[in-house]
Amino acid sequence: MDQEENLSTQVDEIEALSAIYPDEWKIEDEAFRTFSATITENNRTATLLITLPAEYPATSPPFYLLTAPWMKEQDRDEIYNQLEQVYLDHAGESILHLWIEKLRELLQVVNPTTDQVVHETVALVEDDIPTKFRVLENEGSDQECPPITSADPFTERKSTFQGHVATVTNTTQVKLVLAKLYENRKIAQATHNIYAYRIYNEQTKMWLQDCDDDGETHAGGRLMHLLQILDVKNVIVVVSRWFGGILLGGDRFKLINNAARDALELGTYIASSGNDDVTKKKNKKSFECCFFIYENWRAGA
Repeated sequence: MDQEENLSTQVDEIEALSAIYPDEWKIEDEAFRTFSATITENNRTATLLITLPAEYPATSPPFYLLTAPWMKEQDRDEIYNQLEQVYLDHAGESILHLWIEKLRELLQVVNPTTDQVVHETVALVEDDIPTKFRVLENEGSDQECPPITSADPFTERKSTFQGHVATVTNTTQVKLVLAKLYENRKIAQATHNIYAYRIYNEQTKMWLQDCDDDGETHAGGRLMHLLQILDVKNVIVVVSRWFGGILLGGDRFKLINNAARDALELGTYIASSGNDDVTKKKNKKSFECCFFIYENWRAGA
């Protein structure tokens, strides 16, 4: 099946889903073939964000992201496993209807978490900073935190943004990166630490990806969309924002993406948009040494 046949199959599938799920199926970005299915069961809602690559359904699964802030991590992982198994059982076929119904089935038995993270807009107490990722202490992981590259912060209308990036190949490394960042008091006290990651499993040919708004509504999903457009894999991007008191409206999403791009360029995950690549590489900072500049710019924010 060539790409033209794939596209024809996708069009037929989307039309069918629009008819079957008129209230639950939504077109998010037609140009990038991104859609969402929002399912509610037992007063609990989960949204499956789906992007269809040109190779779907012949040789590639859809890219997907599950958004359900109330859900326990182990339940989220189980849903990912179940969706991947559906694809493996029906490789080469249209599977979105099966995915939606599998998600509905699993939502009927999943219990909401009792220890949800509450996003605060005030600074964290220093002693409380590690608690968000303290679960790592009980997992017995012997993995080391991957090196983290942080771009220079920039300020726009009194809000300051900074991007961070690291290579990750599993979710334990994702947690290690987040925990390492939160060890820095300045980052932990940011108003928002938005992140997104994409991991490609070479064995199953599936993508594992997720994101978090950290209170900045829709920012995590937009950050994930950026990673998909740039077609980067095995990477986590975190954008810290310190709110300066002036509302930025929709411009904040552009600034968040700019901060993410800065980090991705410094980490050489994407080509630099500037002309002086050598200078940029010389200015690249590792996580351990880049924060000496914080006091100066933070004082003036």
